[in-house]
Amino acid sequence: MFYGLNRFLKNILPKRLFYRSLLIVAVPVITLQLIISIVFFDSLWIKTNKGMTKALTNEIKTYLEVYDDEKYNKDEITNLFSVYQDLNIEFIEDDNFNYEYQERWFSPIDRTLRRELKSKFQSKGFWFDTTSYTDLIDLRIKYQSGYFKFLVPKDRVTSSSVRIFALWITVPALIMVFISLIFLKNQTRPITNLAKAAERFGRGEEIEEFKPSGAAEIRQAGYEFDKMRKRIMRHLNQRSEMLSGISHDLRTPLTRMKLQIAFIKDEELAKKLAEDINEMEKMLNEYLQFTSSSFLEKDEKFNLSELIDNIIKKYNNENISANLSSGVLINGRKNLIKRCIHNLIDNSIKYGEKVKIELSKSTNNLFIKIEDDGPGIPEKEYENVFKPFYKIDKGRAESKSSVGLGLSIASDIIRSHGGNIKLEKSSMNGLGVKIFLPS
Repeated sequence: MFYGLNRFLKNILPKRLFYRSLLIVAVPVITLQLIISIVFFDSLWIKTNKGMTKALTNEIKTYLEVYDDEKYNKDEITNLFSVYQDLNIEFIEDDNFNYEYQERWFSPIDRTLRRELKSKFQSKGFWFDTTSYTDLIDLRIKYQSGYFKFLVPKDRVTSSSVRIFALWITVPALIMVFISLIFLKNQTRPITNLAKAAERFGRGEEIEEFKPSGAAEIRQAGYEFDKMRKRIMRHLNQRSEMLSGISHDLRTPLTRMKLQIAFIKDEELAKKLAEDINEMEKMLNEYLQFTSSSFLEKDEKFNLSELIDNIIKKYNNENISANLSSGVLINGRKNLIKRCIHNLIDNSIKYGEKVKIELSKSTNNLFIKIEDDGPGIPEKEYENVFKPFYKIDKGRAESKSSVGLGLSIASDIIRSHGGNIKLEKSSMNGLGVKIFLPS
């Protein structure tokens, strides 16, 4: 039961820190205002109105009793009550007295007035209206062959201080909530900036000097993130420099070996050695491209639809069909995305005859799907083929021209852009590659 209630509350509560903090501030203020308002209306305003209404009905009852007394002049009594009790009194001859009135249950004035009139004039008959006049109440009491019409000021039955009290309750609450909005916005902005910086860094984008701001805890988190970012960048730069050195050191002996092969008289042996050296050189180049250059290219906004369309045109292959949404823009590293698409299409052409490419866009994501009609890959190998230098003997034939880095590089590029890549069986019973990128 408590688990279900807890889950229900989590679902209805806002997810963002700003709105949750606003609730922490606003809910107690609103609750306090409601309690004060209820106490005021119940103990002060309603009881005050009830007392004032009771006094008014007693005055009307007194007037009617004195009016019935033959010892007093009726006109003089009417004038006295009109002057001293602020009652505008008129007697109207009408046998057809209408007892029906509009009951406004939501109006405290109507409820209190109806209750008091019923207790005093239920036997005589009464009628009242509080809406026809702006500042007056039209009250009628049945009397003999007609009725008395009393026009009573509304301030005789209600306290005017309620409006002032409502303003005192509402305006400070609104001011407090508005001030809270300003402070909360200033406190949550550094967290949002830190999250955006972390997201950009996770996608491999270059970040300018990050300046932490906000509360002490947020500043500390910002400083630690900046230290981590600098350590990672220093490590990547060191790795790139080391790989550049390795590349130079390995290329030199490979070049000497190529020259020495020319002096080998056994042509068959020379051919085999040349193939091995070429394979070693290709593996070295692929590995260097895989481990470097991701952080060298700058981010830019480009048209992904045009990029994929140009790639397909360069293949000049009728077996490649495309269904591309037009005008799909993305912010990223254009050459890396281009290389990723090239690798995936190369694999599809290598192992299949027909290739189908789709590009679509939703509110927050871009979707690229590349399918072929080749032999496919066993489902248990879907995760393994993304590992560097991994080759499988089944499904797709092993080729000497491949070093097992195509899908690894594609996966590294997509994930560095904050996206995801996964494999599945295609609609043509081959391999399908699905790519998700943030738009």
